[in-house]
Amino acid sequence: MRPSIVKLAVAAAIAASAPAAAAAQDVREILAPNGKLRVGAYLGSPLSMVRDSKTGEIHGLSVDLGKELAKRLDVQFEQIDYQRIADVLEGMKAGEVDFTVSNATPARAVDVTFSQTLLSLELGYLVPAASPIATLSDVDRPGIRVGVTQGSTSQGTIPKILPNATVVPAQNLKRAIEMFERGQLDAFATNKPTLFEMSDQMPGSRVLDGRWGVEHIAIATPKGREAALDHIRRFVEEAQISGLLSQAVERAGLRGILKTQ
Repeated sequence: MRPSIVKLAVAAAIAASAPAAAAAQDVREILAPNGKLRVGAYLGSPLSMVRDSKTGEIHGLSVDLGKELAKRLDVQFEQIDYQRIADVLEGMKAGEVDFTVSNATPARAVDVTFSQTLLSLELGYLVPAASPIATLSDVDRPGIRVGVTQGSTSQGTIPKILPNATVVPAQNLKRAIEMFERGQLDAFATNKPTLFEMSDQMPGSRVLDGRWGVEHIAIATPKGREAALDHIRRFVEEAQISGLLSQAVERAGLRGILKTQ
């Protein structure tokens, strides 16, 4: 090949790679404008952050997927802890959080931007040891105190589903377990992965069979960053296809996923 042709080929290759490099830089600046990916998390839910009782390691969908996205963006990962998902989303609105995993409800979509669904979860009830509550219908009775996390989707939904029961907000999941121990709750309502996690800390407790609803879990990013939404969507697709998502699910011990097949 003549030198002039070689030069032209090299120039063409550089020109072709330039838009891709610029696009990667643009995505970093949109998704991690401070030079790091700030991931919002809260303790107690496999969707967000749980601690392995044997190794002490932290896992959860928000944490593990956030670390992977930070790696792909070539930016620092920073975990920012909150008490509950409502606080994480408030932190995102305030500009303190760049990434989290959440139930993608229409109400929440007003304030944050969601990807397509990562996975879907069953919603259910947890009851303590020796509880006479055996079925979903047993929960909707006068005098039954049903706990929900303060600011959660369940707090707004459960009163409509259980008009005869009394809804009792809990500050966070740790507080809900303490309320069970003190006899202040008869049941707790949320997604089943969280209920199973709570049940592991409450000997004799049970997650009731059946479900009262379904949650669709997605990646949440702040409003105003929609220019990078295609990148997030591709990340979700790759995570689902490559096994990255299933590995994160396994590490977090996430149970209660809705089976679609």
